[in-house]
Amino acid sequence: MSNTQKNRITVDIFGTQYVILGTESKDHIRHVASLVDKKMREISSKNPGLDVSKLAVLTAVNAVNDYLIIKDELEQRKTEQQNEKE
Repeated sequence: MSNTQKNRITVDIFGTQYVILGTESKDHIRHVASLVDKKMREISSKNPGLDVSKLAVLTAVNAVNDYLIIKDELEQRKTEQQNEKE
């Protein structure tokens, strides 16, 4: 068993209530839910005919794409810093 405190919070994402359980702060969980909701609304406004399942998948694809771009940039900066130290 873990001694880590888990926070339970109800959030609204694209008109649906979700109970999120996580070790992050409630403010962090709210912020993440807000960003997901915002991205879903953004994609939905450009593609109003999408059903919620397809909208959720496109939102996930966008989020992972953004994550990978940022991760690659971070790795590149780390490599540049290592090269500067040598």
